[in-house]
Amino acid sequence: MTAPPLPPVGAEHDRPVFPQQKQARRAPVRDRYFDLLRAVALFRVVLYHLMGWAWLPVVFPSMGVMFALAGNLMARSLKRPAVQVVRSRMRRLLPPLWLLGVVGVTGMLLQGWGPNDDGHPGWWWIHLAFWVLPLSDPPFAEGLPGIHGILGDNWASDFAGPLWYIRAYLWYVLLSPFLLRALRALPWATILAPLALSAALEFGYLNLPGERFPSALTDFSTFGACWVLGMAHQEGVLKRLPRYAVPSVAPLIAALGLWYAVKQGFRTGYDLDSIPFAQAVWSFATVLLLLHVSPSWSEWPRPLRRFDRLVTLLNSRAVTIYLWHNICILVAATLWDRLWGFETLYENVPWLLESPWPVLALAWVLIGSCVVWFGWMEDVAAKRKPQLWPDGSKSPERKQPVSRAGRRG
Repeated sequence: MTAPPLPPVGAEHDRPVFPQQKQARRAPVRDRYFDLLRAVALFRVVLYHLMGWAWLPVVFPSMGVMFALAGNLMARSLKRPAVQVVRSRMRRLLPPLWLLGVVGVTGMLLQGWGPNDDGHPGWWWIHLAFWVLPLSDPPFAEGLPGIHGILGDNWASDFAGPLWYIRAYLWYVLLSPFLLRALRALPWATILAPLALSAALEFGYLNLPGERFPSALTDFSTFGACWVLGMAHQEGVLKRLPRYAVPSVAPLIAALGLWYAVKQGFRTGYDLDSIPFAQAVWSFATVLLLLHVSPSWSEWPRPLRRFDRLVTLLNSRAVTIYLWHNICILVAATLWDRLWGFETLYENVPWLLESPWPVLALAWVLIGSCVVWFGWMEDVAAKRKPQLWPDGSKSPERKQPVSRAGRRG
């Protein structure tokens, strides 16, 4: 006679157990530590693009962190069939880009952008396909006049500035099934391969003709190790290391990246973005430490609970914020400059007009408006009900005490 099944650990003993009953399928638990990292990364990106402080990418290398978090999610998703996962990721990524393209390309065409501007008559229109599938950088017009008092000159360059991230992200997604196989077969060789490629490009061992392919390869080599580190964290590769290994080795790797940055002129006006190898090494070391710490919060620690709605909003609209923040900064700076036309202000509070902090605040107001105007496309892309302000305040589970089960958006 078969013994009756034992009750689950921690269950109340007077609750009956029905093994034959299908249990409700739980959504993956949301890692709030990763949500916090992504939110900080977005704040740092906006702050850096306005202030231009070279030390900001050193304090927090946002792009490496964002690619690592995306790689972690990709590895977790690849427990499903690879074709299905890649199609799903592309569906989530591309519609927000298409909406950006509809607005931006229309504006450029209205200001006279034409086939001859890029020096490739006849082929220029074909290059517009990169606004649909950004396997390479989408074309844009340089040197366009702005709109007086609203939009600064050469606005298209600022508009297209973030597009390299979408292109790099797309390539990482397409290559992830192969990277995951390689990671499982040769973990550390796969993790370090992008750094080796970055070194080969930096020191002239690999010279490539043209512009598009070398640009894409440089971005891949710069942040590829961070993407693979995120996948390695999901696969448990980092947990197999002794606890002392990462805190011992990562600072040495970071010191190498910083030393090379200083050697290349970091103190004389360059930043990590202009020194790809230094960026790759420093970002790798920082991401390695952040993933090593990784407390995996299923709910917020008490001091951080006040930021729950803000962090939820930033994570729900990360693509929209990244795509539109540059143009919002430009509009904010242009509008703020109009205040110099008021004699009372420039005579009495010139320090206020020269301060970048009001511009930063105005930029975030404009970014918030873009979240309302354009962010719904992220919901459409993810096959969710569109929301104007998805900060989680209307989520049913928020009406109940915080539980240990959550949802990943």
